[in-house]
Amino acid sequence: VAICQPLHYGTLLGTRACAHMAAAAWASGFLNALLHTANTLSVPLCQGNAVGQFFCEIPHILKLSCSQSDYHREVGFIVFSTGLVFCCFVFVVVSYFGIFRAVLRIPSQQGRHKAFSTCLPHLAVVSLFVSTAIFAYLKPPSMSSPSLDLLVSVLYWVVPPALNPLIYSLRNQELKDSLRKLM
Repeated sequence: VAICQPLHYGTLLGTRACAHMAAAAWASGFLNALLHTANTLSVPLCQGNAVGQFFCEIPHILKLSCSQSDYHREVGFIVFSTGLVFCCFVFVVVSYFGIFRAVLRIPSQQGRHKAFSTCLPHLAVVSLFVSTAIFAYLKPPSMSSPSLDLLVSVLYWVVPPALNPLIYSLRNQELKDSLRKLM
């Protein structure tokens, strides 16, 4: 909205609309986590309770399961959740096509550069997170190895949150100047 319809930004995205979007994001995330947590905690474990990761992920807990029906139910939940995430990702990509079309119509080179420098890092971080998370949860068990699982987990749990402050703070001119002086 800020790039494609800048004059309507204030009316389309007021405080109330932002609060509704934030509440919907938090509620959907909470419900998704609650669904998976409740289902995963009800799965009986027959191969011990030690997970070979630095945090408990659903696929690793399911490997310890001894109930096929509970395993299949959770896999169904994972496939459903992944489908929703993929639909949201497609919506983000389609939105970015609209943004890029609007940016390419900006007459000044500096304006286009500023818009692209805002959008492209965000799209890269979202793409990294979604692609590695989908790979982690939907890869066939035959591809599973402890080192690959750890690498993929780090790629979607650690790297995007670590990159966000760096990406968004490097757009700040004062921080850039401080980094140049430090270097």
